[in-house]
Amino acid sequence: MQDNLKIKTGSLCPAISSAGLLGDKWTLLILRELFLGTTRFNDFQRALPRLSPTVLSKRLKMLEVNDLIVRKSGATGRTKEYRLTRSGRELGPIVEYMAVWGLRWRRRRIGEEDYDISGFMWDFHRTLNADALPDGNTVLYVKFKDHDSYSRWWVVARENTVDLCMDDPGLEVDVYLTSSLDCLISVWMGDATVKDALELGTMTIEGMPHLIRTAANWFPQSPLSKVRPVTSID
Repeated sequence: MQDNLKIKTGSLCPAISSAGLLGDKWTLLILRELFLGTTRFNDFQRALPRLSPTVLSKRLKMLEVNDLIVRKSGATGRTKEYRLTRSGRELGPIVEYMAVWGLRWRRRRIGEEDYDISGFMWDFHRTLNADALPDGNTVLYVKFKDHDSYSRWWVVARENTVDLCMDDPGLEVDVYLTSSLDCLISVWMGDATVKDALELGTMTIEGMPHLIRTAANWFPQSPLSKVRPVTSID
């Protein structure tokens, strides 16, 4: 079984060997999640909702067999966690630069059909700047006005953790944020500011006055929001 998962390219070229291992989009997305701190199977599923459990399991096993990750017992001993090896960690700059290149040169080719609410909200919640929030629990309610399904989300920040919920956690909401998916992605990606979206009326924020005034400070932002797309091709 393990021999079937080892990548065989039929070439001595190291570049071809690497491409054979990393050339699958799901493999790259799984590696991206690992670099962002995802370690458990269920969290991979939440971050990559379009990836079936069967394919996820197969890709993780392939990465393990090819020595990019190892599977270890978690802190409680009840669950397994996937951890990068030294070989896997060295892929970090490669995957990051692929993302930077894609934002610079392929951004305008990414359309609404590529958007996924669940995947985006997973990125959105883990990039919340919790350090800019008051002490104690802060609950953010996100409502997408242009979608019927997966339209309501709760982001709960407490101490050193930020959780994402699709069901009402039963906590008092501090901020109500209403927006279209396209607008929220634009602000998260740095294409528009919170101020821009509020002034245009494409996004509204209601709730605790302090959090409304400081929204630009705590609002989630993509780690690559400073990367600007190329506007013309020479």
